[in-house]
Amino acid sequence: MTPFWIITGALALAVAALLVLALLRGRRDTGPAQAFDLQVYRDQLEEIDRDAARGVIAGDEAERLRTEVSRRILAADVLAQDAGDADGQPRALKLAMAGLIGAVLIGGGYGLYARLGAPGYGDLALADRIAAAQDARENRPSQEAAEAQIPPTAPVDAPEEYRDLVQRLRGAVAERPDDLQGHVLLARSEAALGDFVAARKAQERIVEIKGGAASAEDYVDLADMMVLAAGGYVSPEAQDALEAALQMDPQNGVARYYAGLMMAQTGRPDVAFRMWDRLLRESGPDDSWVPPVQAQIEEMAFRAGVSDYRIPTIGGRGPSAADIEAAGDMTAEERQEMISGMVARLSDRLATEGGPPEDWSRLIGAYGVLGQTDRAAAIWLNAQEVFAGNQEALAIVRQGAAQAGVAGVTE
Repeated sequence: MTPFWIITGALALAVAALLVLALLRGRRDTGPAQAFDLQVYRDQLEEIDRDAARGVIAGDEAERLRTEVSRRILAADVLAQDAGDADGQPRALKLAMAGLIGAVLIGGGYGLYARLGAPGYGDLALADRIAAAQDARENRPSQEAAEAQIPPTAPVDAPEEYRDLVQRLRGAVAERPDDLQGHVLLARSEAALGDFVAARKAQERIVEIKGGAASAEDYVDLADMMVLAAGGYVSPEAQDALEAALQMDPQNGVARYYAGLMMAQTGRPDVAFRMWDRLLRESGPDDSWVPPVQAQIEEMAFRAGVSDYRIPTIGGRGPSAADIEAAGDMTAEERQEMISGMVARLSDRLATEGGPPEDWSRLIGAYGVLGQTDRAAAIWLNAQEVFAGNQEALAIVRQGAAQAGVAGVTE
């Protein structure tokens, strides 16, 4: 047993013993009121005897006082016997209560610690924790090391003809290492067979062949194959692929999901929670990354210290900049039909749940396209209250206000 458990166990037992002892002793030091009265009356008898002996009071007066005090002693003694136990509670009940207190204090304390605590984890300041997470992120295992730790898995059940085709494809790609289409087919085929290491290698070759022409999706596919090959672990090499993808497409949902997962795995659940919460609020119900985020974000919120988090309703991102631009070339009726539904959903969501500044910007711009500048101005004013003091967020929302022609409206 470690010193930590010995110390905490001793402390828990000591506290429980003190509480139980106090309960069992009750009020025995002073007794009930009747017992206290008895002691007072006995003291009075002794005082009367001393006064009579010194001649302070006459003999007949002393006798009368003794009679009166004795009568009170008899009455108090009867009441004391009727009171029963020292504090009026049966001893069996107090023993049961003592046992319950001990069980709740010791068992409940260790149960809570098992749920919330981290035995052996040092008491670190926030800056030290952030530094430790940074160190873990910089020194975590490589892709190759992570793949080596994954136990072999059973082969995917596939027709023998399909396996033969994939085997021939492997041979053809080996003979033509610069055949881009061959590597694309091979990456998909290896993934379909569950050989994600081979799929990862094929995807790496795709990115190498494309060079500067490689797209964000190419890098996302590479990161995806790496994570799958490593059993869900986001390696430094996968992180590099994700960063390349996000440089090209900052809104790529898969890359943002894996980036949050990487932060969660390296000691920054607070960052992961913020990333995933924002991603959910900007996602549509059919986006592929929504289910895995929804399955994990409540635990991430708990780890980040957010105890009352509720998963936001996924209702779409609202009209995008492309939607608004396309609506500008339409007739009023066509614009109304195209974006009124999206605007209404987005407006309702922001009013009930809030959202990132990008959503506020889109909503204000959409009302500007619809010609509803009064509504756009009102929402811009509301956004200034919501994001007061956050200049970065206000700058994003101001873009939509400028598009709607209401950027000059202030409180």
